[in-house]
Amino acid sequence: MLQRLLLDELLGWKKQANRKPVLVDGARQVGKTYLIEQIFGKRHFRKVHLLDFRKEPSLDRLFAESLEPRSLVFRIELHTETPIDLEHDLIVFDEVGDCQRALDSLKYFASTLPHAFVCATGSNIGLLDSFPVGAVRTLELFPLCFEEFLMAAGRGRLLDAFRNRVGGRVVHQHLWSQLLDYYFVGGMPEAVARWFADGEELLRRTREITAIQRDLVTQYERDFGKYAGRLRAQHIGAVFSNVPRQLAASLDGSVRRFRFKGVIARKRGYQDLAGPIEWLHAAKLVRKCFPINGKPTVPLLAQSRPNIFRLYMFDVGLLGHMLGMTYEDQRAQSAAYKGFIAENFVQNELGVRVSYPTYGWHQGRAEIEFIHRCSNGEVIPVEVKSGARTRARSLRSFLERYGPSRAVKLAGSPGGEKRGALQNWPLYEAQFLRDL
Repeated sequence: MLQRLLLDELLGWKKQANRKPVLVDGARQVGKTYLIEQIFGKRHFRKVHLLDFRKEPSLDRLFAESLEPRSLVFRIELHTETPIDLEHDLIVFDEVGDCQRALDSLKYFASTLPHAFVCATGSNIGLLDSFPVGAVRTLELFPLCFEEFLMAAGRGRLLDAFRNRVGGRVVHQHLWSQLLDYYFVGGMPEAVARWFADGEELLRRTREITAIQRDLVTQYERDFGKYAGRLRAQHIGAVFSNVPRQLAASLDGSVRRFRFKGVIARKRGYQDLAGPIEWLHAAKLVRKCFPINGKPTVPLLAQSRPNIFRLYMFDVGLLGHMLGMTYEDQRAQSAAYKGFIAENFVQNELGVRVSYPTYGWHQGRAEIEFIHRCSNGEVIPVEVKSGARTRARSLRSFLERYGPSRAVKLAGSPGGEKRGALQNWPLYEAQFLRDL
């Protein structure tokens, strides 16, 4: 059974005397229902009462009348022919975005039954016209991050070494090997579970992962038509398929800002593509990084421009799949493509485990992939280099211009070295920037 780090947040919510309903948001197929029903619900509650609005659309009739919570609970009991114990049971509204009235009811549970345990999940919450602001606690679930991938691997000693940041070449060789596997598999739960299935030889596993990823991409493309209409779906699909292509075009340096020209015929600028891009972002299928020009100052958001950003895929495994990359390609780490794979990995790790949105830096020809605001407010550079031997001219430029007390270079080496302000970390330790 896959373990998810978000479980700790849910357990903390359960311990509260009075609580708002929890809404777990995230892209399709990242494991929201599995987390809430199987990992959280069945392990920590007497019973789980799940209403799946996508599987059973007729459930919306339960919400057609009053949204008063006790009346709703009674109607749910009648429908399921099962009593609900509000002190010990979990009520789950699955894919709540498919029933606006069910989503609206959450604010009444918050005010009338704050002791009840009510959770909801949704895949396209960001696309809805109405949302109960302030009445729910929203949590986001993403594809498995690298730490969760290690948890799924079942290698306890290696996981402990990662969490405690144990250095040395032997540990690095094992963690680096796991990272290259992660580049291929990615973090979609079905792919990860299949990868670590017992007794399957490598060739069969890689073929199965490829089949899973192909099906996932197809499902997302079908969702474009379901939720956006035919013409708009074509534009969304064009942007979605163009993101990997533009990432792969960054062969001689950092990923460049997303280019609007040439993505959709006769459309050239941000305003022409803003709709499809924002749709994909709201659906959690792409992630943004905003490059800051000049000296970074807090708040970073004030220095960003809404029409200048880099776009990354939400899952590194699907990125490789959409570019036709094989397991052997990812393990070989050819210089022709490993840079943008590493950068997309770091973007996702920062977005899931550190903070989002993310920011980069550029001035003249110098460019840093990411900048990070530390707990003391200082903004430091974070350079990403996929190889073990690296030249960091842009990083030196940043250090000379602004003199930060710390800087981090993430690279394909064991790390541990420190030269003045510069700290060298292995790529897979990106999530530990949260501790600075």
